[in-house]
Amino acid sequence: MASPGEYTQRAFLNGKLDLTQAEAVADLIACRSAASHHLAMQQMRGSISQKLTDLRTQLLNLTSLLELELDFSDHDDLEFADRSQLLGIANEISSEIKRLSNSFEQGNAIRNGITVAIIGAPNVGKSTLLNALVEEDRAIVSDIQGTTRDVIEETITIDGLLFRFIDTAGIRHTTDTIEQLGIERSRQAAAKAKIILLITEQGKPYPDIDTSENQEVIRCLNKADIPSDTSTNCDLRISAKQGIGLDTLKQRIRASIPDHSDSVLITNLRHKTALDASLSDIKRVIDSLNQSIPTDLVAEDLLQCLSHLAEITGGAITTEETLSNIFKHFCIGK
Repeated sequence: MASPGEYTQRAFLNGKLDLTQAEAVADLIACRSAASHHLAMQQMRGSISQKLTDLRTQLLNLTSLLELELDFSDHDDLEFADRSQLLGIANEISSEIKRLSNSFEQGNAIRNGITVAIIGAPNVGKSTLLNALVEEDRAIVSDIQGTTRDVIEETITIDGLLFRFIDTAGIRHTTDTIEQLGIERSRQAAAKAKIILLITEQGKPYPDIDTSENQEVIRCLNKADIPSDTSTNCDLRISAKQGIGLDTLKQRIRASIPDHSDSVLITNLRHKTALDASLSDIKRVIDSLNQSIPTDLVAEDLLQCLSHLAEITGGAITTEETLSNIFKHFCIGK
C-alpha cells in the first residue's frame, strides 16, 4: 500500500512538482470552501512558483552583475551597472517580496476561515444569533445573565468563503471571577477578529471595545420583531430568534471581504517565514548600495536572499546558474 502523500512526494523528488505545488495538493484535499479550493488550485498550477521564478531571475541578474564587478575589480574603467540602477532593481524586488508576505493575512484567513466575533452585553441575543446562523443549537440560550463564559466557535460558508463565528461572553461589569475571565476572552476574540458583529437591543448601549482600522465593524440592533424607536445607531436591524434580516447580515459580512480571486496570495506560514527572511536580506542589500558598502558584502546578502526564496520551492542556487548569468553579460551590446 502507498503511504500517505507518497505519490506527491515522488512527483516532487522527480522534479514534476516543486514544494509549493506539493503543499497545494494537501491544501486541496483539506479545503472546506470554494475560495480555499480556488487558492489551492492556483498554487498547484504554479502561481506562487512563477512569482518566485521571476524574483529569482531578477536576483540572479543582480548577483551576476556584482560578481562581474568582483572578477574585474582591477579594471577601474569597467562598469557593468551603476549603483543607482542596481538600487532601482533591488527596490522593485523588495516591494514584490513585501507584497507577497503581507498577503499571508488574507490568504491564511481564506484558507482557514475568516474570524467573526459576536460581541455585546449579556442577554442581547448573541448565542441565539450564532445558533440561527449555523442552523444548529450550538450555544446554550438562557435568560440568566452570564450563561456564556467561554468562547464558542462554529464555521459556516457564505458564497464560497469560510467564516469562523465566535460567540463570546457578554461584556459588562461583574465581580464574578469566572465571568471576568470570559469577558477578557471576549475582548481578546474581538482584537483578533477580522469582522466584529456588535449586538445590542433597544435600551442597551453597544459595549465599549477597542477596534482597528483593519477590522470591519457591523452594528446590529437585535429583536427587530419588537417595536422600537429608530434612534439607535445601527447598521442593520435583525431578529436572531425570528430569522429577520439574517440573509442581509450574511450579505453584509460577505461583502466586507474583497475579491482576491485573481491575486497571488500566500497561505502557508512556512512560505511567509522564508519571505520575511528574504525581505530582511534585500533590505540589507538596499542599505549597502546606499552606503557604498564593498561589492562582495552586497553579493553575500543577495545570495542569502536567493537561498531563502529557494527554501519555499525546495530549489537550490547552483554554480552553473550563476556562471550562466555571468557569461551571458559578455554579449551585452553585441
